[in-house]
Amino acid sequence: MSETLQPASKLMRPFSPPPRLLMGPGPITVDPRVLRAMSAQLVGQYDPAMTQCMNDTMALYRAVFETDNEWTFLVDGTSRAGIEAVLVSLLEPGDRVLVPIFGRFGHLLTEIAERCGAEVHTLSKEWGQVFTPEEIETAIREVQPKVLAVVQGDTSTTMLQPLEDLGAICREHGVLFYSDATASIGGNPFRTDAWGLDAVSVGLQKCLCGPSGSAPLTLSTRAVEVIRRRKHVEAGIRSDHHRDGKGPRIPSNYFDLGMIMDYWGDERLNHHTEATTMLYGARECARILLEEGVSNAIERHRIHGLAMARGLAAMNLSLFGDQTNKMHNVVGIHIPDGVPGEPIRQTMLNDFGIEIGTSFGPLHGKIWRIGTMGYNARKDAVLQTLACLEAVLRRGGHSLTAGAGVETALDVYTGEGV
Repeated sequence: MSETLQPASKLMRPFSPPPRLLMGPGPITVDPRVLRAMSAQLVGQYDPAMTQCMNDTMALYRAVFETDNEWTFLVDGTSRAGIEAVLVSLLEPGDRVLVPIFGRFGHLLTEIAERCGAEVHTLSKEWGQVFTPEEIETAIREVQPKVLAVVQGDTSTTMLQPLEDLGAICREHGVLFYSDATASIGGNPFRTDAWGLDAVSVGLQKCLCGPSGSAPLTLSTRAVEVIRRRKHVEAGIRSDHHRDGKGPRIPSNYFDLGMIMDYWGDERLNHHTEATTMLYGARECARILLEEGVSNAIERHRIHGLAMARGLAAMNLSLFGDQTNKMHNVVGIHIPDGVPGEPIRQTMLNDFGIEIGTSFGPLHGKIWRIGTMGYNARKDAVLQTLACLEAVLRRGGHSLTAGAGVETALDVYTGEGV
């Protein structure tokens, strides 16, 4: 190799990430048990131990999603990969889809559906608010969509869209009901079967206490029937008994859920080489949640989220949005007038090793977002973040009562502030 192509000597050193407490809207600090699981050695993709791990992971995520759906499995990729796989597999060009938008990620669902060639209809709410079931049902009556696609928890606004009544509405009107619950599952109630959902996709990097890179999802029988009508088997692996569906082929090879189901199913038709390390991590994320108990994990997120929100409010900070429909695991606060928002974040990161978030679009530079999720939904993480933010805010000229944030959070933990 010529000297001009030789990497600089510093690039030859292994990367060593700085110590950080990730208290933003995600990703979060990964649970050490997940990191340990991901350090295990690989096995072959058809090794009986590997296929058993895949089957076990499917069973664990049925409990996470609270569903009996047979087709509950992983898409290898970030949570966005799960969204794209669901939409590209359900939607054909010209299909109508309804997307209620109350934050950044409703816009994401809209763009992906448009790229699928769907006829996309949207509802819009001011960021910080959510939709009523009546508003969504009225739009369903007008649009008559094939799919209702809605985010449950949108971290850009910290809001939690109620879903409990939407499944019955969708069934009444013959609509498939899909939700992305990446930001909310594990820290807020989510009941796939009880709420009548047909498709759900999530990621690991929020309340499930893992890294981004695997997208668990679950599909109802109704959704599977739609996908199977578009079934296609690659020429290199098909046998004489394989028959393609009568519908148009799903345009994405990688995100073709029919082909991925054939890989996760009994026939084990090769689709891609499973991301083994991410499989180990995803399995451990589900195991940890179920070991704690879903209801216990939701309550843990509720109490730590409440302590954080009450502590921030006691520091003369104004909470953002409709607090009756806020996620347990992330809170938005208005950046006070006269306080430099980005320098505050950088000081928190550089001097204290704590990351908090800003937001997107109309909220960029106007609010901070602070998460208490997954492994960081802990008393010490909440108190440390409040104490450090207070110190930085006081130096930045913000008026507050010294110690009020930590004291108020402690009152929540002792039951006095609940």
